Amino acid sequence: MTKLLSPAPPTPAPAGRLRPVTDRPRRTGLARLRLLAWPLYLTAFGWFLHTQGLAFANDVVFLWLIGALLTAAVHSGHGWRGFALVLRDWVPVMAVVWVYSLLRGYGAHTPWAPHWLPQLRADEVLGFGETWTVRLQHALYTPGSPHWYDYAAMVVYLSHFLVVFVLLAILWRRAHQRFRQLLAAYLALTFAGFATYLLYPADPPWLVSQEGNLPHLSRVVWEVVSAAGVPQADSLLENGSQFANDVAAMPSLHSAYPAMLLFFFWPTARPWLRALLVAYPLAMAFTLVYGAEHFIVDIFAGWTYAAVVVFGLRYLRNRRTVRRTAQQTAEADLAA
Repeated sequence: MTKLLSPAPPTPAPAGRLRPVTDRPRRTGLARLRLLAWPLYLTAFGWFLHTQGLAFANDVVFLWLIGALLTAAVHSGHGWRGFALVLRDWVPVMAVVWVYSLLRGYGAHTPWAPHWLPQLRADEVLGFGETWTVRLQHALYTPGSPHWYDYAAMVVYLSHFLVVFVLLAILWRRAHQRFRQLLAAYLALTFAGFATYLLYPADPPWLVSQEGNLPHLSRVVWEVVSAAGVPQADSLLENGSQFANDVAAMPSLHSAYPAMLLFFFWPTARPWLRALLVAYPLAMAFTLVYGAEHFIVDIFAGWTYAAVVVFGLRYLRNRRTVRRTAQQTAEADLAA
């Protein structure tokens, strides 16, 4: 007689297997917020660009940068702790940069007259009798009809307002110690430049031209910006001319910051990145001279300031490390 087989018992699901879709808990409000964090931020940023224009003022750039970091904190699920870390590290930086902007404007009202003749004479020597700004503009620039390289110069010039802050944000997320080192170099370089503006106010080439001491020169970048119809967002904290300083040309911080990045990242950079680190200061130098924003000696001064700051801070860090190591070794020997 054939024996009927009873049905086999169900095989238990292996440990760790996901529950069926119907058993998943519903997403909480926090989970939805994490999913919507970046779409909401990007939508708000796009609306701002459409209605207000590109942000080149330090305070506006900082606010959107802090907003991006806060959005990243929400998206990664760090919650209030992530918020606190962002605000702890970035609000003081924004305050310091804003104070610098305020002081820079007051630096335009020194009791002594701005200098221009030494820079002009040095550039004439370097240009074999004529400044390279005059040579380049007469050869390359057509007022009212920008060429492709004029737009490229505009992009290079305006990158000054963004690149350092973006790199600081990347380092803050990935290598906090390097973030602190680059921030220290940036602040030291910025305030060294400010001190020089107080002691040695200097006219840029376009202003020397307006005063009749050079042939007619155009501010190429700003003419191209105007021709391109690129809207610019106004500062939220700065107001009027009290923040402007047309005689803050020596040293050129536009040239100093790319050089700072070159010296800072060079020891650990890969070959392709080293090529970019070299190209950026050279492209900025060409843009500044061609655009009548700085004399060549202003650029050389900016490079020198950057080298002194980066290598000086690196030397101090190395000395502190050596002293700390020696102290730890001595303590270990005493303990033994």
